[in-house]
Amino acid sequence: MNTKALLREFDLRPLKGLGQNFLVDRGVLERILTAAEVSPQDVVLEVGAGLGVLTRALAERARRVVAVEVDPRLVKVLRERLSEFSNTEVVPGDILALDIAQLIHAVDGEPTQPYKVVANIPYYITSAVLRHILEQPSKPVLMVLMVQREVAERIVAVPGHMSLLAVSVQFYGQPSLVSRVSARCFHPIPNVDSAIVRIDVHRQLPLPRDSIEAFFQVVRAGFGQRRKQLRNALAHGLQLPVERISEPLARSGIDGRRRAETLSVAEWVALYHAVNVVEA
Repeated sequence: MNTKALLREFDLRPLKGLGQNFLVDRGVLERILTAAEVSPQDVVLEVGAGLGVLTRALAERARRVVAVEVDPRLVKVLRERLSEFSNTEVVPGDILALDIAQLIHAVDGEPTQPYKVVANIPYYITSAVLRHILEQPSKPVLMVLMVQREVAERIVAVPGHMSLLAVSVQFYGQPSLVSRVSARCFHPIPNVDSAIVRIDVHRQLPLPRDSIEAFFQVVRAGFGQRRKQLRNALAHGLQLPVERISEPLARSGIDGRRRAETLSVAEWVALYHAVNVVEA
């Protein structure tokens, strides 16, 4: 890996404000590529392309690569280093402000062909990036992400340790922890370890698109007061009397004395349906 040499060559210093920690370990790069299963037929959206180390590897394997980078200094480096690849497009900008459907050439909200997302996400925007991509009408079939280790563990949590983040990701796909990554694998060395997470996005979501916002209102209500029993947290979050919450809990077979972190996504879906029946 020539990360440090590239920084010297282009007289660049990582910007702490953008969470720039560049990968310097070839073995970790190979783990990302293996998890992404990139083939010559694939379209890949890379978020946070940085110095282009991963981008070049993707360009050598994929049919098309769209590499998004927010730092104008790095956009210039990327365009110079990737000029030989006609299958790669460098897009300047913040992924949170970009229309993903346009980036991957979706038509009427549907991608013209399946695409994958590969990203080394700055820690401070991980949740926002996940929401932005997974809530798109044009969803990827697969995501492989480098995130903070603690965040990775929250994403792949099981009932008993669930969080709003875990439900938000697992509603859209099946996450798995690919590999833990030491902080020493980056330059500059961050204060925390990282992990590679793979998310296999569901072909069919548990609920229709027009029900998703209302579903997450119920979930957010449940997690709004995590120390309280579920029936009390829901009553407070949904602004309903406790007795109005008892019926949907009973209909969905969920003990109201449980807490939000113990529910699976399937149980949240059942609870959402039961709440809808009562409110109707």
